[in-house]
Amino acid sequence: MRNKFLSVILFLVLGIFLSDAHAEEIRIINPSLKKDRGITLSVEIALNNNDRAKGLMFRTELDDFSGMLFVFPEDRQVAFWMKNTLIPLDMLFIDATGMIVHIHKMAKPKDLTKIPSPQPIRAVLEINGGMSEKLGILEGNRLFPEGLIKSLEVQ
Repeated sequence: MRNKFLSVILFLVLGIFLSDAHAEEIRIINPSLKKDRGITLSVEIALNNNDRAKGLMFRTELDDFSGMLFVFPEDRQVAFWMKNTLIPLDMLFIDATGMIVHIHKMAKPKDLTKIPSPQPIRAVLEINGGMSEKLGILEGNRLFPEGLIKSLEVQ
């Protein structure tokens, strides 16, 4: 029994550090502002079920201009929760065109309440709780480079 328990712990620990997620620089811009240069973020991209399931769990901090982009193979209703997530997060729900359609602010650490998408979406960007307001990120803003979400090979 003890060996089985240790094997499960080792599997979880290795899974946290041996992720397939890769980093990408993205920008979020407000298309209604002609000269908006946007906000640049360095994000890890979760392209498979393992990375999407693990997400930002067990992390004790996240740099201000970083996050994780969860990309799905097709538009779908999704629901996230904060189980084993130790920091508050803002969740930006994004459609296939890269437009932010909904922002859930300040999701509570370790909360098991499901946070659903308001409509079928293609991606969710998680950033530090409160950063969307601090950076002026709004529903209707767009993710760049254009076409990024559709171009990723999602599993």
